[in-house]
Amino acid sequence: MDEKDSVSVMVKDANTPLLEESRNSGCNGAEQSGDVLSGTTSGGVHHAGVLQGWFGEHWWNGRLSVLFWTTVIVLCPLTFFRRIGSLGLSSAIAVVLAIVFLVVVTGITFFKLVQGSIGMPKLFPDITNIYSIWRLFTAVPVLVTAYVCHFNVHNIENELEDTSLIQPIIRTSLAVCSAIYILTSSFGFLLFGDSTFDDVLANFDTDLGIPYGSVLNDIVRVSYALHLMLVFPVLFFPLRLNLDGLLFPSAGPLATSKYRFPLVTLGINLAVFLGANFIPSIWYVFQFSGASAAVCLAFIFPGAIALKDVDLIASQNDKVLSIFMIVLAVFAAAVAIYSDVHALFTKNEVTSVRTLVWGFQ
Repeated sequence: MDEKDSVSVMVKDANTPLLEESRNSGCNGAEQSGDVLSGTTSGGVHHAGVLQGWFGEHWWNGRLSVLFWTTVIVLCPLTFFRRIGSLGLSSAIAVVLAIVFLVVVTGITFFKLVQGSIGMPKLFPDITNIYSIWRLFTAVPVLVTAYVCHFNVHNIENELEDTSLIQPIIRTSLAVCSAIYILTSSFGFLLFGDSTFDDVLANFDTDLGIPYGSVLNDIVRVSYALHLMLVFPVLFFPLRLNLDGLLFPSAGPLATSKYRFPLVTLGINLAVFLGANFIPSIWYVFQFSGASAAVCLAFIFPGAIALKDVDLIASQNDKVLSIFMIVLAVFAAAVAIYSDVHALFTKNEVTSVRTLVWGFQ
């Protein structure tokens, strides 16, 4: 595969010093799939995972063990494909699983609406002081993370026989993702309202008050966990490609390397495994990586590329918009990081804003 077109190459051409920020988003899928299967803690309460609910708490279904076997059996084999096109089947299954998740959540919500057991949810967050307003910015990283996927555009385009197909692929992907995000967040917020936990999947270990509720709980959590496992290699591919470009800028194509490819792949898998074990909650990943790496990938890097204008195609309006985009991104990210750190040290529970954006997790 031709690797001359990638995000790392474009950013390097723009001479921006922030390249390493884009390497910081590898453990999201691995960590949350581990939380679903082995349990998680939300709001100071431990919520049993699927395996713990089925068999009770044992050493072999704890977080460390589940993450280890998930990495060895599922993630490692999928990440050793050398072409992103080889992940077509697993990606299609991941989309189907996301739709299953959405259909079940929607069905549960409609059933409880007909049953009359759902009250009117709160439409706006509580604003009690100036800090409440600053906390609204913590929603920005979560929203940005949900739509940061353009670093895969070059990788997919490089493997297309007809590169003109990339535009309809992008439009279709954005339409499908937006529809799933909007429907999931709408029905999920209607279903749980103010009771939504930081990790919404923790809500599905409680009694839903409907027939076959425990079975539906397991379907929701298992489908989502499998979805995350199958999505992970798609995110892993550009991470590996760009990290290799950073560490070995003068080396040949990674896909044809006999030794560099397996070493880089194993190294990243090990780093992701360790990171997923040491990070206590997926919410911290979305908050801090969303306010740093995701903001850089979504706003700062594209703005820097347009300002550098290596190909001399950017208009004056493009450059003005790029400056505005960079300044706004830096401001929003700084406020979000400040609010996140402040909440960590003061032990404040941020619930209302997280409830509004839970579907993007």
